Amino acid sequence: MLTFPLFFLALLIIFQALLAGGTLLATGGIGAAVILDQRVLAGELELHPPKMPWSHTGLFDSFDAASVRRGYFVYKQVCAACHSLNYLAYRTMVGAIFTEEEAKREAEEAVIVDGPDDEGHMFTRPGKLSDIFPAPYKNDEEARAANAGALPPDLSYIVVGRHGEEDYIFSLLTGYVDPPAGVNIPEGLHYNPYFPGGAIGMAQALYNEIIEYEDGTPATQSQLAKDVTIFLRWAAEPNHDLRKKIAIKTFLVLGFLTLSVYYFKKYKWSVVKSVKTTIGGKKL
Repeated sequence: MLTFPLFFLALLIIFQALLAGGTLLATGGIGAAVILDQRVLAGELELHPPKMPWSHTGLFDSFDAASVRRGYFVYKQVCAACHSLNYLAYRTMVGAIFTEEEAKREAEEAVIVDGPDDEGHMFTRPGKLSDIFPAPYKNDEEARAANAGALPPDLSYIVVGRHGEEDYIFSLLTGYVDPPAGVNIPEGLHYNPYFPGGAIGMAQALYNEIIEYEDGTPATQSQLAKDVTIFLRWAAEPNHDLRKKIAIKTFLVLGFLTLSVYYFKKYKWSVVKSVKTTIGGKKL
């Protein structure tokens, strides 16, 4: 029969063994997760996009409004034929890309299916600022039928929803090349080393001078890709600039309040604390 000290020592040894085993198991699990994650990333991205110095990624940087505006026209003239923006309304562009009148004209160019009317029929009308961007297809089945079975993704959050974000989108748009020797691409697909698996259903869409910018900027392939990428980043986060402005103002106010509190604590309240008060002959 074990005495109390020996029993306690046995419990301690068992606890340490369980703790060590649990730590080893947890460490092994974390290591396995890291390895699996790296394998997934290596399998999903045949070629990792290079890191690029985007002008809006700094702590105090905002979007290039001219680039966002140009990127919208690239989307409108090139991408909108296949890709939707189901979570972006025309009113969002007011003050960011267009004036209110310009945004109204852009919205009126769209044909919006509305209804039903008093007789129960659907009808079409010009767009309004409150409307979202109309989708190019009525449903996913029509989209697949028009694109050889591939479903073009919605672009509302495509930048923030992809590993690499802007770097990935830009590299994908400019990364179409001939497949290397030994790589077979199925008919109807195209080779892009930045796309998971390398075979992508979307053909190369951007070429030099495919459109003409209204501000005279040379419409090279890289410029087109850069502008539409910045536009899509803005579309995913239209409050980006406002959020940074609020953050800067908040930190300035908090900094001022912190200095004020420190001053009063150091030079005002310390004096009050050191004052000796006597009431009825007793020191407080």
